Amino acid sequence: MILPIYGYGEAVLRKVCVDIPQDHPNLTEILSNMYETMYNAYGVGLAAPQVGLAVRIFVIDTTPFADSDEVSKEEAEQLKDFKQTFINAKIIKEEGELWGFNEGCLSIPDVREDVFRHDTITIEYFDENFVKKTEVYNGLIARVIQHEYDHIEGILFTDHLSMLKKKLVGKKLQNIMEGKARPDYRMKFANLKIK
Repeated sequence: MILPIYGYGEAVLRKVCVDIPQDHPNLTEILSNMYETMYNAYGVGLAAPQVGLAVRIFVIDTTPFADSDEVSKEEAEQLKDFKQTFINAKIIKEEGELWGFNEGCLSIPDVREDVFRHDTITIEYFDENFVKKTEVYNGLIARVIQHEYDHIEGILFTDHLSMLKKKLVGKKLQNIMEGKARPDYRMKFANLKIK
């Protein structure tokens, strides 16, 4: 089922999310709905708070990035078919160069800005079958994970911007809260009833 995506200003986007147990109610359905919602909005990642759930779940599928001219053949191979569910994730280490990339967010439509993140991360998480994993990722995969991980920590990509950049996007953020954004997917806006 395609769910409405919660827009900038919704309180759930600022919550530090909680871990879930293996027998969390309707977990399979929640994951299925999150993937369906993400694909419907042409996203490469979606975190549970973006669909109103303050739990530590996010899903990623970086396949669309594999077609970019800006990635090496080697990275394109990694990005192609990289689809992963992260439950109760914890980033253990961030390392390597800080590098900028123009990020956007389904909860903040029509706003894109350069965000600097570490190149390499080590993350511990459970997959959809509740198998515990510890993995090292780098490049664009690491960046998408960091972006979605921020969501379960109550952080948005706009929090990484300079004061000046925040001022410059302030009006757009206000418009999102007021429901004046018009993405081609369903949203729930902070200052409006559900559309």
